[in-house]
Order: sequence, then C-alpha cells, then structure tokens
Amino acid sequence: MTLSMRLWADNSDLADEALAHPFVRRLGDGSLPREVFASYVAQDAFFLESFARAYALALARSPDTATLLALADLLTGVREELGLHAAYAARWGIDMACVESAPATLAYSEFLLATAATGGVGLVCAAMTPCMRLYVWLGAALDANAAGPYAKWVQTYADPGFEVLTTRLERLLDEQADDGSAVRAAYRRAMRLELAFFDAAFLPWA
Repeated sequence: MTLSMRLWADNSDLADEALAHPFVRRLGDGSLPREVFASYVAQDAFFLESFARAYALALARSPDTATLLALADLLTGVREELGLHAAYAARWGIDMACVESAPATLAYSEFLLATAATGGVGLVCAAMTPCMRLYVWLGAALDANAAGPYAKWVQTYADPGFEVLTTRLERLLDEQADDGSAVRAAYRRAMRLELAFFDAAFLPWA
C-alpha cells in the first residue's frame, strides 16, 4: 500500500463524516438552498486562489524537472476549477469582488500557505491531497441525476480528468514525502479543515 493510500485509509472516518454532512447530503439530493450554495461557491473560489499559490510555492522548490512539470499541470487544474466557479457566479449573480473570507476559509488558506512557505514539497503535497481526494470521492458517491441544480458540481468532481489530477498529486506525495508524524498531521489537519469548511457553509443557514 502506498503512503497516499495509507493516509486516505487512516482518515476514512473524516471522509465518512464529510459524506454524511448535511451540506453534502442536501447538495447531493438537490435540496440545498440556493443562497447556501452561492455562499459556498464564493468562499471556495477565495480558497482556491490560496490553493493555487500553495502549488506555486511548491513548484518554486521543485527538486527535479518531473516534479516541476507535475506541479505546473496541477496548477493549471486549479485554473480550470476557478473557471467553473466563475461560471456559477455569473449564472447566479454572485459578485466575487465583494466576497470577504469567512474564518473557516481563512484558517484553511493560512494553513496551506504556511505549510507551502515553510515545508518541503512532500509536506505540501500531504496538506493539499485531502482536498482533491475527498472531492473525487464525494463526486463518485453522489448521483448527478439527483442533484438537480448542483449536477454540474457533482459531474465536475466525478469526471475522470479530476481523478487524473488527484492521482498525479498523490504520486508526488508518495515520491516526495516520508511516512512521518508531520506528514500524517498535515493530512489529517486538512481533512478536519474540509469538514469545518462545510460547517461554515451550512450551519449559519440551518
């Protein structure tokens, strides 16, 4: 079993919590209020900009050409995901320029950027992989036909292309990280921050 597989298996309890979260359940059955999803999209776009910057910081420290090129491809994937959020914003009239980051968004963004600024490439990959793998897993678990207005969200993360990007990041994690306490702590911290992000999106409207 690879390191990335072990880390995902060791955090399956948090993945299960994410799938059972009311935000995810109601997104999956199409009953999530529009204003909840709109707020989530705005916060996620802010977060993704930090995600891109973390990739860029890791790219600058790439130990070899293969790692540099892999991180460049992953950075391009974030650009495409931001395009999806921009399309949602245009369709639903969300003014992204007026968005202020919520505490949960800031906490996750600051964790990623601090890790990318001070840690090696392996540790950065450990902090960033949970976001990718969790969304692939959620996309596969949900039914786009039942998601109504959120079908595109489900389809995006269930798409084989997103799985390819996630596998590429996990391969970097396996190559660049050791199975130590810092890597394990960064991975689990990111998983917990994912749950906090869903809490922040849903609980104010519950």
